[in-house]
Amino acid sequence: MDVNGIGQADNREHIVAVQKNGDGDLTAFQTSSGAVLDYASALQAVQSGQLAGVNVFKGKDGEQYIRGDADGDPTNNLDQLPLF
Repeated sequence: MDVNGIGQADNREHIVAVQKNGDGDLTAFQTSSGAVLDYASALQAVQSGQLAGVNVFKGKDGEQYIRGDADGDPTNNLDQLPLF
């Protein structure tokens, strides 16, 4: 990455697989480097800009959640990623 931040999205990891609990809620994430992040660690990584293709939003309950960036392609939504 250069000093202007150009190319940052190309260098950041992205989420390639997920784990879910019995209710279907996302609980952990696997990144493109193979790292496994629990939800809290992934949330921190998204907030610090370390992961591409995802963002954090505040739910109606006031909690913060991870979601995929809206790009019009439902196949890369977090819920649609393979399980690991």
